[in-house]
Amino acid sequence: MLEKESRFDADVETADHGVDASPRYPLAEKTDIYVDEMGAVPGENFSYGNTTYAKIQRFAGKYKIEQRGIERVPENERTDKNLHIIGTMWLAANMVVSSFAIGALAIPVFHLGFVDSVLLIFFFNILGIIPVCFFSTFGPRFGLRQMVLSRYFYGYYGVKLIAIFNMLACVCWSAVNVIVGAQILNAINDDIPGWGGIIVIAACTFIVTLFGYKVVHAYEFYSWIPCFIIFLIVLGEFAHSGQFYNIPLSVGSSEIGSALSFGASVFGFATGWTSYAADYTVYQPANSSRTRVFLWTFAGLIFPLCFTEMLGCAVLTASVNNPVFADGYHTNIGAVLAAVLIPPLGGFGKFCLVVLALSIIANNCPNIYSLTFSLQVMGRWTQMVPRFIWTFVGTLVYCAIAIPGYGNFVTVLENFMLLIGYWLAIYTAIAITEHFLFKRGNNGYDLSIYQNARLLPPGFAAILAFCFGVFGAVMGMSQIYYIGPIGKLIGDPEFGGDIGFPLAFGFSGISYAILRTLEKKTFGR
Repeated sequence: MLEKESRFDADVETADHGVDASPRYPLAEKTDIYVDEMGAVPGENFSYGNTTYAKIQRFAGKYKIEQRGIERVPENERTDKNLHIIGTMWLAANMVVSSFAIGALAIPVFHLGFVDSVLLIFFFNILGIIPVCFFSTFGPRFGLRQMVLSRYFYGYYGVKLIAIFNMLACVCWSAVNVIVGAQILNAINDDIPGWGGIIVIAACTFIVTLFGYKVVHAYEFYSWIPCFIIFLIVLGEFAHSGQFYNIPLSVGSSEIGSALSFGASVFGFATGWTSYAADYTVYQPANSSRTRVFLWTFAGLIFPLCFTEMLGCAVLTASVNNPVFADGYHTNIGAVLAAVLIPPLGGFGKFCLVVLALSIIANNCPNIYSLTFSLQVMGRWTQMVPRFIWTFVGTLVYCAIAIPGYGNFVTVLENFMLLIGYWLAIYTAIAITEHFLFKRGNNGYDLSIYQNARLLPPGFAAILAFCFGVFGAVMGMSQIYYIGPIGKLIGDPEFGGDIGFPLAFGFSGISYAILRTLEKKTFGR
């Protein structure tokens, strides 16, 4: 075992920054864990020593549970050369009922035509997934989780605000998703109570995420296959039914407003993975081709998102002429799928619905796995709690929201999540401005300081720019509860048009460029 003196207990001296006596590595201070000169923690060191932390980690190690949390992965442990698992990871997470439901919004909610809906789905998904693909390339290069990387944009303390938003997204979307899955199970069999379906889906998700990175990737590698087959069956049965109706493209200002609002929903769902992106590539070799990582991520996202959302849009065209589909949609999305599958297929159709309900597991795995890293960046004590314990806590929390929310406030919860989704545009704008304008690319990151508050950016510019971004989102949003003054100018004033995402992006990006310049002149970092 490496000597204990190697743990950065002494002051750290650098040519650029001088002496910094601040504690850098919380685990090294309170345990016998060795941390190398670049802040990486070898895997075998998590269970070294006689502390309570070490004993818990040894117990986890016996059962092959991933022990690593937000600690940087050493380069010699980034050995997962199978880049295709990045693609299958996102393929499975989006070949699910939730994305089908996003596409279904186009007809009954936004009253769009079929062709324009399909075009909006395609182009807004491309815009939404580009940040996910971009940040996925950071994982192999730096070996850091997405929330830890965000310290280089928001600072050691400022990132805690981002982590709070990310935790809200992880927990609340998990609750919404699991309610949808439970509703489908209940639609198949009234004897299955809502809380029962929630617990079954949540328990399965917990088991997968408990074991960590390798098991999450292994599960997602296969789980998309049965879901894809069943969606193909949905496509075939719906086409055979003759219920499809090619709703013509409408024109006018109201069409523009509806198109922008639907596009915002599609964009928000697609870009929702941005704050998790690097979490699923940190074990890829440091010399992995950034182009290949980007393209595998792109392929893994664009196909399931477009396929399921376009399918959802196509199926809901039947709601124009068939009240069964219209009434089914207002019940829940499971009733729509049941209307397609059960009449022609009977018991096999019910089996297909069960599989689709369980697809929520693949959808929630990234939420719950990445939730743990947001919790760990909140403070030194939260980092001392092993990742797998936070997985259990997160599961309990979203179940505690979902069970009382089943059938009561799921719509309120969905609207709330759409409302706070604008933060991702702000997050992306600030991150890419810092990366290209101030870091000048990947070589501008000093990986040895990722735990050092005194050497990371102060974060004042990022937080102020975040506030400007919120202002932009409020001005341009078009939601059920509120329509911004700029949003009202687009389309029908009663409904407006949602341009909250581009305004949030623009306001935060431009203000950050100005504020960060002043911050660097003032603080020198």
